[in-house]
Amino acid sequence: MRSFGYTLSSEEHGPAELIGFARRAEELGFEFVSISDHYHPWTSAQGHSPFVWGVLGALSEATEQVDVGVGVTCPIVRIHPAILAQATATASLLLDGRFFWGVGTGEALNEHVTGERWPRPEIRLEMLEEAVGVIRELWKGDTVDHRGRYYEVENARVFDAPTSAIPVVVSGFGTSSAQLAGRIGDGYWGTAPDKDLLGAFERAGGRGPRYAQLTICWAGDEDTAKKTVHDIWPNAGLSGQLSQDLPTWTHFEQAAEPLTAEQVTASLPCGPDIAGEIADSVREYTDAGYDHLYFHQVGPDQDGFFEFWKRELRPELGRD
Repeated sequence: MRSFGYTLSSEEHGPAELIGFARRAEELGFEFVSISDHYHPWTSAQGHSPFVWGVLGALSEATEQVDVGVGVTCPIVRIHPAILAQATATASLLLDGRFFWGVGTGEALNEHVTGERWPRPEIRLEMLEEAVGVIRELWKGDTVDHRGRYYEVENARVFDAPTSAIPVVVSGFGTSSAQLAGRIGDGYWGTAPDKDLLGAFERAGGRGPRYAQLTICWAGDEDTAKKTVHDIWPNAGLSGQLSQDLPTWTHFEQAAEPLTAEQVTASLPCGPDIAGEIADSVREYTDAGYDHLYFHQVGPDQDGFFEFWKRELRPELGRD
């Protein structure tokens, strides 16, 4: 069974706008929304980055049925795991069990802001495993003392502990992270229709939902859509380790500057008649093993995307 969701892009929209988009997504039958947890946008043209834990409180009042997830938090540097245990517990209580939490090893762009050294990838995986373990212990509502390799917790207790299980969906870009997701997670968060990574997740004991985002740009004409992506989301043209290690939005802008609109949008459906192309991408992801797919509409025209979803995309995906 496939579930379809909508991206609350906190890099492109302010907190009040995000609340309105979540209401609209629920009205139009999306089964979940995913909101990003960043300190910075990737480029200054995106222009926003509200504090996700404040927005989640408002989302709990603005929605009634749609599942709400964070995709994804890096719980290893910028915010201590003990604080995130309390934040996620509160979000789960306010959302009455509709909350799910994506975690990953993050990007220097958001995590370097406290002045801590940005660790190597293998160290970040170790830190993530320890952090998730600490958080799960604190969710039990007992007093926790912990002295590990990376974190120390002293006499900490989450008095308002979760009353229902919080699914921890672990992001994985490579084999090691997919295996970690299988060991410690309740699901997998990926970025490509890669059967091998999902196989590594499963062989490591992984079960549960598999999430992936499809970035698109609906617009009245193809040129407008491609220009919107090139102007606002040029980071779509960057790949590999670069996006994990660049520390500022200005570095992302410099890295993306040589890319043309055609290069940035080479793998992104852009334009007015893209329902079939999106459906083909959905099939590619579901064939690889994903069952939770959500759509990121680049740019300010979210109303246009919602109308496109209602008129064309939802029927194309068999939701009418």
